[in-house]
Amino acid sequence: MTTHPMPSSLRCLALGLALATAACATTAARAPVQEKPMFAAERMTEHRAGDDLLTAGLGLAGLRDMAGPAFADPLNPSAAETRRRAIWSNWRGIADLAPGGGFGEVYGSTASVPGREYSALARVAGARQPHRVLVQVPDGFDADKRCVVVTAASGSRGVYGSIAVAGAWGLPRGCAVAYTDKGAGTDYYDLDSGQGVAADGRLATGGDLAFEPGLATFAGEGTRGVAVKHAHSGDNPEADWGRHVEQAARFALHALDQAFPASAPFTPDNTRVIAVGISNGGGAVLRAAELEGNWLDAVVAGEPNVDVEGGRSLYDYATEAALLMPCALLDPALGPLPQPPLAAQVGAVGLARCGALKAAGLVDGADAAAQAVDAHRRLNASGFSDEALRAGVLSSGFDLWRAVAVTYASAYGRYAPGAHPCGFSFAALDANGAPRPSTHAERAAWWSDGSGIPPGGGIGLVQAPVAAPDPGFDGLRCLRALWTGEGDDARRVHAGVDEIRASAPREGLPVVVVHGTDDGLIPPAFSSRPYVAMARAAGRDVRYWQVGHVQHFDAFLGLPDYAARYLPLLPYVYTALDRVDAYLDGTGPLPSNAVIATRPRGSGAALEAGHLVMPE
Repeated sequence: MTTHPMPSSLRCLALGLALATAACATTAARAPVQEKPMFAAERMTEHRAGDDLLTAGLGLAGLRDMAGPAFADPLNPSAAETRRRAIWSNWRGIADLAPGGGFGEVYGSTASVPGREYSALARVAGARQPHRVLVQVPDGFDADKRCVVVTAASGSRGVYGSIAVAGAWGLPRGCAVAYTDKGAGTDYYDLDSGQGVAADGRLATGGDLAFEPGLATFAGEGTRGVAVKHAHSGDNPEADWGRHVEQAARFALHALDQAFPASAPFTPDNTRVIAVGISNGGGAVLRAAELEGNWLDAVVAGEPNVDVEGGRSLYDYATEAALLMPCALLDPALGPLPQPPLAAQVGAVGLARCGALKAAGLVDGADAAAQAVDAHRRLNASGFSDEALRAGVLSSGFDLWRAVAVTYASAYGRYAPGAHPCGFSFAALDANGAPRPSTHAERAAWWSDGSGIPPGGGIGLVQAPVAAPDPGFDGLRCLRALWTGEGDDARRVHAGVDEIRASAPREGLPVVVVHGTDDGLIPPAFSSRPYVAMARAAGRDVRYWQVGHVQHFDAFLGLPDYAARYLPLLPYVYTALDRVDAYLDGTGPLPSNAVIATRPRGSGAALEAGHLVMPE
């Protein structure tokens, strides 16, 4: 990797030309949403000769490596090493790379794509913290087509969190790919050492940190542990997801001006911009679709976490599921659950939860069996299908519901580190689960290894106090009360959720929504289905693919039982992108609405093209 700081004069000139061209467009609708995008800490790196854009030189075999790329010096990894490991971990967190899973053979690409990366810290108006933007420009950029694929990280992942989605589709086709971490990501800040993450992904104290909570925002001088950007930015970043995507697209045009000055300026008038994302990234590109101006040509949203009137917010159903689902999963009527998690582990937690729910008056039933039936009934009544509950065993077994609720409550309420209303915090943990100071080597790997929502990447979730036999119950009741209860804290959380509500896309913008019918983390009944209904009621032509036997996490299809039951979502997202791209080329129609009946591959079988039924 070769690093080249951009000359400030050239940087300002290119940005000025891009903005001036947009401002002078003859059509008023072409005016950019952000008149002056704010970019700082700009850098450019080159990636060739064994270090490419798509896999950092790892290829499919290297991405499959369980250990991942090591740091030569764990205490002081280079920027190239943190990047390579971040790309490895983000691929593995999104795609099914297991042998027999079909990636790189039946669908998808891990081709070596040499080129350059342009990165910066961007800031939307009024935000306390920046978000990361990064543009990958392949050497084989199609100068005739001039295309940009803009994307947002799924979940709360870092800036490479959508590389398996947008990069795998766009880079081999000669498109530039623009990414944003949408104000979340793995730029953790250690409150004990005062270290954060610099623009190049390495540990630093001060300077161009991607997240640095001001001391004035701490709950008190004794606050220790780890500050997590999504939870502690003070910005409620989800409210700005659409603007994060728009700024990433603007930065892509700016980067292309730098990369190809003889072909500049690159503007929305002469460069195609397609937005794509999954999960939270899918929600982000739908929010971008609302923004004024014709800067965006099409949107493909997979399994989107999007909050609309008539649906349910993630915080609402996550806190309900966190409480009730461990008990409900004991109901034999759901049939054999996907494994893992281990049945014994889920059963022990579920039995304790059923008893705690009964004692609190939250379920009925004389014994655990009856209580499980009632918890199951209550979740069905609130909109969870049995398909979502069966797939939801992952989120329940891995305690994902609680982790999501803790982070989102803090973000919506704009709570500082140490001020969570339910007593939660983040820290490294010792062998007994007690908080301890993190080590330098752990901090050096956070940016590469984290997912943006602890626990994980060496950071644990701390709850105090806890009580047997169900240690998590009191904290979960507190989290739920922030939605169902009264008081200042509940009002703060509700105010944050009110800020994230989506509206219809811009008139005339092609939008395709793709969602698995068995999604257990973002059930379509709460998200994509009411979004499509809302958009159509507003007169927008949104196309909707409902894909059978698809749950939320392609990466878990490497587990044999999940591979037997479920199919990947990514091939449907790629196909939707193909269809939209052909439509924009004038060579094909927009995708038709479809309910797609699929055939799971079954136990021990490799994925074949025939398993992936694509609509006509």
